Amino acid sequence: MVTALYNLQLISNGQIARGKAVLISGRSIIDVIDDIAIPADAERKDLHGSYLAPGFIDLQIYGSGGKLFAGTPTVDALARLETDLLNQGTTGVFATIGTNTNDIVEAGIDAAKLYRKEAKGAFWGLHLEGPYLNPAKKGAHPEKYIKKASLAEVKGWVERAEGEIKMITIAPELQDQEVIDYLYSQGIIISSGHSNATYAEGKAFLNKPVQAVTHLFNAMPQMHHREPGYIPAIFEERPYTSIVADGIHVDFAMIRLAKRELGDKLYLITDAVTSTKEGTYQHELRGDRYTMPDGTLSGSCLTMLKAVENCVKCVGIDLAEAVNMASLYPAQLAKQLKKGKIEKGFDADLVIFNADFEVEGTILQGDFLTKTT
Repeated sequence: MVTALYNLQLISNGQIARGKAVLISGRSIIDVIDDIAIPADAERKDLHGSYLAPGFIDLQIYGSGGKLFAGTPTVDALARLETDLLNQGTTGVFATIGTNTNDIVEAGIDAAKLYRKEAKGAFWGLHLEGPYLNPAKKGAHPEKYIKKASLAEVKGWVERAEGEIKMITIAPELQDQEVIDYLYSQGIIISSGHSNATYAEGKAFLNKPVQAVTHLFNAMPQMHHREPGYIPAIFEERPYTSIVADGIHVDFAMIRLAKRELGDKLYLITDAVTSTKEGTYQHELRGDRYTMPDGTLSGSCLTMLKAVENCVKCVGIDLAEAVNMASLYPAQLAKQLKKGKIEKGFDADLVIFNADFEVEGTILQGDFLTKTT
């Protein structure tokens, strides 16, 4: 059976097109055609002029719906996270565990392996943010759990995970080269974050082989005209770089600057958390932000669609390019080469939203999911 989506505004690869129809069969997009050429035997779905975009991809989020996976890493927490994100139009996610005890990290690894058997397809694996960070830029991460990586421990976690660890945020300036080389050899995305690297250190390790940077401007040294610091090195080397586009973690003027410098390497994350009163990270919702009990800014309240909306309305980025930042660029970093575009042969992972930036539906691997509240 071929399904034809029509009467839509198609967003893909930095462009918005009208008068097109998207043909889906099984899990794939089989063609994008003029809507007057829809096959007579296709099942038609009228989108009533709404936007159709590639499903969003969030490579850093900690929990949802009152279940903080990063603090209490269970199968139930992963199920809540995946369900909520699908309702929000996100079709790919790295569930993230921040700096914590070894027991919590290992429980998260075990939960991911168990959940893999029942995951709907949006859960892509784990992002470990820490514990191998720089305590000078710890942010909301508890210093007592921050440490230098040992090759034995890293190997133990990678082997235990059986492929579920997809990304790791570290402070590369404090790690032994053998650890970095091992992670790279395993195909794990190495992202620099909570780092106090100098300009020279950043120039030495970015793209050599550290492929990414975690939440630009947050938990890193600021620029200075005599001590340029890490940020100019990021701008020059242009690794894939995530940013939290809520106007709280980063002012919108700074996102505008980052976009000018990094172009198609700047991608969106939510860095989102949920309220909890247990475990290491007891996030409290205070107005428009989450903090730790001592008032330290922690994760965000964002959804990916809200981040896209903020980029359009507050930063001045074109809608189609903002969608790239939420889909195509993180897909490229994650080497998900059949995701992030609406083109023939790509996976049918899609989001439908209206002009008010409200999700109207999600399509995951060709299946139409009904948005629920």
